[in-house]
Amino acid sequence: MSRLFRTSEEQKSLWQRMVDLAFTDVGVLVRGIDQDALQELEEVLLGADFGAPATLRIVDHMERLVRGGQVKTQADLRAAVTGEIGRILGATPEEPELGTPHVILVVGVNGVGKTTTIGKLAAVHRRAGRSVVLAAGDTFRAGAIEQIRVWADRAGAGFTGAEPGADPASVAFDALDAAEARGADVVIVDTAGRLHTQGDLMAELAKVVRVLGKRREGAPDEVLMVLDATVGQNALAQVRTFAAAVPLTGLVLTKLDGSARGGAVVALRQESDVPVRWVGTGEALDDLSPFDPEAFARQVLAAEG
Repeated sequence: MSRLFRTSEEQKSLWQRMVDLAFTDVGVLVRGIDQDALQELEEVLLGADFGAPATLRIVDHMERLVRGGQVKTQADLRAAVTGEIGRILGATPEEPELGTPHVILVVGVNGVGKTTTIGKLAAVHRRAGRSVVLAAGDTFRAGAIEQIRVWADRAGAGFTGAEPGADPASVAFDALDAAEARGADVVIVDTAGRLHTQGDLMAELAKVVRVLGKRREGAPDEVLMVLDATVGQNALAQVRTFAAAVPLTGLVLTKLDGSARGGAVVALRQESDVPVRWVGTGEALDDLSPFDPEAFARQVLAAEG
């Protein structure tokens, strides 16, 4: 919400807005749900950025439960909604098996917090006792190489890079060489931010993946796409295009610090098979956590609009 002041209705949590609907009244639930109440629920969920497919799935699920007598109280309703959101979000992703070294390629559009995320990922692996090398594969953006070097220092990781303008695929290849030579456990490769509409740059990204695979079979072990959680439905278009170019294994959601609308994450997971792996909530080195679908489902209902 870009306005400085919001109405009291806009400041309510998603759950409070649902409670205001007629069909959350216990008597209405016992007598049976009506179409007006269903339509109001649809409007609330669409307004919370759930998107049409996820909204219809949740509303249909609620209607079946109410008609079957399985939802008779507000507590029943909240548990049912939370449960269905959790199922859309999917199970907690399993930790990937570590390669030797484990290669993580980080991709995304411009300005989503890719560089910061790389530093936080390095810190996660360092806290787990693993040695890490960061590779400055963004050779086009001014200052990108130095930024990766700074984050490597903060996280206690090694660094490898090249001159500005170097071929990103060559940088990734050399980074894997360097990681093996140093006996590193993990190498995290940065890439230049690019709009998902830039076909030539998407092809360049695919080349980086091919070159890593030629250097070591199975590399990269992970391709993580960083998404700005505040962009709403546009995130789905980004994921579709990147997934068509490279084998995405997981998503990292940034800016989930209370300003993002969690419904957009539900919409994304309803229409994408790529699991959410990590969430970033701030700028500090430790502000990266594994994604917990059940906890996030509860937070979606509790967050203010």
